Amino acid sequence: MKFTFSKYQIFVVALLAFIQFTVVLDFMILSPLGVQVMEQLKISTTKFGLVVSAYAFSAGISGILAAGFADRFDRKKMLLFFYSGFVLGTVLCGIAPNYEFLLFARIVTGLFGGVIASISFAIIADLFPMEARGRVMGLVMTAFAASQVFGLPIGVFFSNIWGWQSPFWMIALISGLVGVGALFKLEPIVSHLGEKTENKAIKHLLVTAGNSNYLPGFLATMLLATGGYMLMPFGSAFSVHNLGITLEDLPLVYFVTGVVSMAAGPLIGRAADKFGKYPIFLISSLIACGILFYYTAMGITPLWFVILINSALFVVITGRVISAQALNSAMPELRDRGAYMAISSSLQQLSGGIASYAAGLIVVQTPSGYIQGYPNLGYVVIVAILITVAIMYKVNEYVSSKHPAPVKSAETELVSET
Repeated sequence: MKFTFSKYQIFVVALLAFIQFTVVLDFMILSPLGVQVMEQLKISTTKFGLVVSAYAFSAGISGILAAGFADRFDRKKMLLFFYSGFVLGTVLCGIAPNYEFLLFARIVTGLFGGVIASISFAIIADLFPMEARGRVMGLVMTAFAASQVFGLPIGVFFSNIWGWQSPFWMIALISGLVGVGALFKLEPIVSHLGEKTENKAIKHLLVTAGNSNYLPGFLATMLLATGGYMLMPFGSAFSVHNLGITLEDLPLVYFVTGVVSMAAGPLIGRAADKFGKYPIFLISSLIACGILFYYTAMGITPLWFVILINSALFVVITGRVISAQALNSAMPELRDRGAYMAISSSLQQLSGGIASYAAGLIVVQTPSGYIQGYPNLGYVVIVAILITVAIMYKVNEYVSSKHPAPVKSAETELVSET
C-alpha cells in the first residue's frame, strides 16, 4: 500500500508547522529572556515562574471551555479565531512596561494560544491516515527546532539591542503573515460535522472527558509536558550562571541545538511509522532519563560540550513528543476528536503550569545568579518520564486494538511530492 502526499496536503503540513513555530516561539522565548526579564523588572524566580505558568493555566482553562465546541464548527474557523487572539496577546507582551502587565499579557496569550496545538492536531488526524501521522508529526514538530534555529537566536539578538519586549513584536509580525495565508489558502475542514455528536456542548465535553478508554491518553498528555515546563524557564539562567556560558554564546547554543533537532525530527517521524510509535517513545524516554541525570548536575562546562549535550537532549525530547502525539492522535473517535484534543491540551497546559510554578519553588537564584536546586528538577522530571512510559504502554495497546498493524507484504511506503 502506498500513501502519496498531495500538493495541498504538503501545504497544510507547512502551514501548521509555521503556526506551531510562532506559538512555540512565543512560549520558548521567555526562557532565554529570563535573565533580562528578572533583572529589568526586578522579580524573583518565583514570580518569573508564575509568569510562565500563567500562560499555561489560562491555556488550560481555555482548552476546557473550547472542548465542548471543538467538534461543532469548521476547524479552519476555530483555528483563525484562536490564532487572531494569540497575535493580540503577543502584541500586549510587546508593550508590557512592568511585571503586572506582563502577567496579564501572558494570560491573554495563553487563553488563545493554548488551544491552537489541539486544533492543529485534530486537523492532522482529519486529513492524514494513521500510517502517515508519524511523518506528518515529525515535520510539524520541527517547529520546535526551527524556533531554536531561527527564532531564539534572533530574538535574543533583538533583545540585546532593543530590549526584551522586541522579540514579541517579531513574533506578532510573523504570526500576522501566517494568519493571512491560512485565511486565503486553507480549505474548510468539516468532515467531522457529519458525525453524530451530543447536541449540547457541555454534555459533549463531559461525555468525552468521562470516556474511560481515553483516560490513559489524558494522563500521558498531562505528564508529557512536565520536563519542558520545569526545566526551560530557568534554562538560560542555569546555562549562564551554573555552566559558565556567556550571554553572547547563548544564541549559538540554541542555534546548533535547533539545527540538530530540525534534522532529527523528520527522521524520527519516519522511524515511528516504520518501527512503531511506542518503541521510539520508549527508547527516547530512557535515553532522556540518562542525559537529564547528568546534565542537571553539571557545573562549569566548555561551550562545545554544553552544545553537544543540549543537542542530544533535544533530539530525544523531540522523539518523545513526535511519537507520543502520533500515537495519541489515534485514541479518539472522529466525533470526539476535537474535544479530545482540546481536553488533552488543557490538561497538558494545567499540569505544565503547576510544574512551572513548582520549579520556581524548587530552585533558588542566589545573589550571584547561581541556580541552586537544579538537580532536584532533574529527578522530578525523570520520575515523570518513567511514569509516562508505563501509561503510554496502555495507550499503545488501545490504539493497536483499533488500528491493527498491516501485514509485512503490505507495508506502507510514504512518498512525498514536491
